[in-house]
Amino acid sequence: MPHDVPRPPAAGAGAAFFDVDNTLMRGASIYHFARGLAARDLFTTRDLLRFAWGQTLFRVTGSEQPEHIDAAREAALAFVAGHGVADLVDLCEEIYDDSMADRIWEGTRRLVQHHLDAGQAVWLVTATPVELAQIIRKRLGLTGALGTRAETIDGVYTGRLNGDLLHGPAKAKAVDALAREKGWDLAVCSAYSDSSNDLPLLSLVGKPHAVNPDGDLRRYARTHAWPVHDFRRHRQTLKTAIPVTLAGAAAGAVAIRALRRRGTP
Repeated sequence: MPHDVPRPPAAGAGAAFFDVDNTLMRGASIYHFARGLAARDLFTTRDLLRFAWGQTLFRVTGSEQPEHIDAAREAALAFVAGHGVADLVDLCEEIYDDSMADRIWEGTRRLVQHHLDAGQAVWLVTATPVELAQIIRKRLGLTGALGTRAETIDGVYTGRLNGDLLHGPAKAKAVDALAREKGWDLAVCSAYSDSSNDLPLLSLVGKPHAVNPDGDLRRYARTHAWPVHDFRRHRQTLKTAIPVTLAGAAAGAVAIRALRRRGTP
């Protein structure tokens, strides 16, 4: 059976864990959300460009170096500081329905559905804020979601993290703790990701899968005979997607500034 054809999981105890960005959804979910905030004048174009650069650096380099992790962390938190949790959750739902729902990979959705049909729990495990991850979970009818948690005081985001960014080894640690809590045997669990940064998570379970993988993960998956699912129509498009997105953000910023200048008395 070709690797890009979904395989139904075996019945039995266990769960399936899915990364979000480029695995379940085309592109970075948090960036799509940030663009939605910018379109609603709740996020400045300067913040959007800064955020896009932080996300580009993080996704393209895949680096575990502290300065790159810090850049991604700061970019992800800058726009929530001072906003109420309830307000941003409402916006998350609106933005997801408007501009994110149609970015779900249909092939990955089928993989998810096979696990659900087999009676298995399906959890999202992502570095994106847990509030956004929970909305994606609800919209897709999944079991649960683990995500990065931002600190709040009296229902307002402080702009600081509550714990660490849920990335790389932190994902594996979180899933291991969840499996212990739920009594799941990780040997019969599955995990899906596009990134070699998630090798700790993929190596933790008995059934790892590479979805739309980057070059390092593809090579590792082939060496270890892991299933590879590639739902991209044009690989070159994906390779240039992040730089193009950044360029688009810059162009959008110029256009918005021009419009604002025109509208200024």
